[in-house]
Amino acid sequence: MKIIICDPVSPKGIALLQQRPEFKVVVLPKRLSEAELLPIVADATALVVRSETKVTQKVIAAAKQLRVVGRAGVGVDNVDIEAATQHGVVVMNTPGGNTVTTAELSFTMLLSLARKVPQAHATMVAGKWDRKLFQGVELSGKTLGVLGMGRIGTEVAKRAIAFGMRVVAYDPYLTEDRAKAIGAEFAPEVDHVYREADFITVHMPVTKETKEMLNAAAFSKMKPGVKIVNCARGEIICEADLIAALESNKVAGAALDVFAVEPLPADHPYRKQANLILTPHLGASTEEAQEKCGIEVAEVIAGYLLTGEVRNAVNLPYLDAKTYEQVKPYLPLGEALGKLVAQLSPATADKLHITFGGNARHLPNVDPVTRAILRGFLSTSNLKDVNNVNVRSVAQSIGVTVEEKKSDEPVTFNEWVHVQALAGNRKLVSAGGTFFGSPNNPRIVRIFSQPVEVPITGTLLLLNNADKPGIVGHLGTLLAKHKVNIGSMSLGRDTAGGRALTVLSLDSEPPQAVLDELKKDNDISNVKVVKL
Repeated sequence: MKIIICDPVSPKGIALLQQRPEFKVVVLPKRLSEAELLPIVADATALVVRSETKVTQKVIAAAKQLRVVGRAGVGVDNVDIEAATQHGVVVMNTPGGNTVTTAELSFTMLLSLARKVPQAHATMVAGKWDRKLFQGVELSGKTLGVLGMGRIGTEVAKRAIAFGMRVVAYDPYLTEDRAKAIGAEFAPEVDHVYREADFITVHMPVTKETKEMLNAAAFSKMKPGVKIVNCARGEIICEADLIAALESNKVAGAALDVFAVEPLPADHPYRKQANLILTPHLGASTEEAQEKCGIEVAEVIAGYLLTGEVRNAVNLPYLDAKTYEQVKPYLPLGEALGKLVAQLSPATADKLHITFGGNARHLPNVDPVTRAILRGFLSTSNLKDVNNVNVRSVAQSIGVTVEEKKSDEPVTFNEWVHVQALAGNRKLVSAGGTFFGSPNNPRIVRIFSQPVEVPITGTLLLLNNADKPGIVGHLGTLLAKHKVNIGSMSLGRDTAGGRALTVLSLDSEPPQAVLDELKKDNDISNVKVVKL
């Protein structure tokens, strides 16, 4: 498996990958443009990047064997997540590697704003001595508004509390109990932070909701003389509105480590603002952070490629290696059940009910099994490029919803996975599966609630027939006439002499002539061929 290191990362991280015989590690000597990357990534299994290399839709499309992109850092805005998801590429970052480093820089910015340290230093270097010009304020007793209470925001809040600051925290996912546990005050809405804060520090990703959220309207709601720190993403601030707020003294000062366009253009208006502190995206620029991120990105990529472990992924749920081993036997069974249900449905299903019973209800994470079922279900449609990463979003986009349930109801089998397809509230078809003897021997054991025993691969011929002598012989004779061999047969019936479900596992697909003759028989109905 070829792993391309596109940007400089810690040598220790590279060494971790190089010591695995399964990997061929290629370290690029410099950052390459999109056009330069296209021929190089054609056979790449993994890409490792920092913020410099852009993993665009074209790059992802050109990398036909690509399975994972590892970002040595937090932000993944240089990776086209939508394109990666569509192509089945997992995108992983390293949120823990630069948490402390970025939090410390943010707090350095707060102190620098409060005491005007950079400006004072500049005048000293210029040969001046003016103490009155740089009179500052204490952080103690002031209110710090934290926008975004992830890892970094939380670490900044802890440091601010240690300095005697009152911390008011806002995050759409922050609960009042968690804020209290940290020692911060819970802000029910972002405007509450704007009204209360003397200093505001930003620790949010760029989304449709957060892009340019700090704009003229937001500044108008803030205290006069507020000071702002941004070590997250430059696009969160509307740059023109910040300049206007600085010039009007509505915002007394700001400290920025990130910008909408990087590197910051030489003629950018920010460079002319005396009350701005600017640094060139130094958030993760410490020896410790670079080493942590390099090691962590190597570990998450190796874990995914070698064991199926999904850690720190932004487009796939967390799945540790131990859990993956537990759910792994269920994946082919789930995919087969999905294929079976899709091909037997008499109408277009818009809902799947998935039940996990017996030992399967104790699986710590059923999401991979559900994805396998969906992948099988959608594989019979005309949809293209359905994969394990995008399958949930694809299903949602065509109106298929999924309901998962872990059932404590008694079941006949030790392991039990049951899939039911519905159109609205109308039940269309159902099928269930288990393992015989070991996880290496999966079987489909229920179809339409009828007991059967069917392998999960190959071609199946299913039909309902009258439960009377001669039917089995008739089927065997007909198939033999057309040189179709029967691998196995399973019979299930409701009552003696009633209706039976017959499932034949065939070595080849039956010709249309067989199906036509079966459909003419008054004792036979619902003839279906299913390919698993």
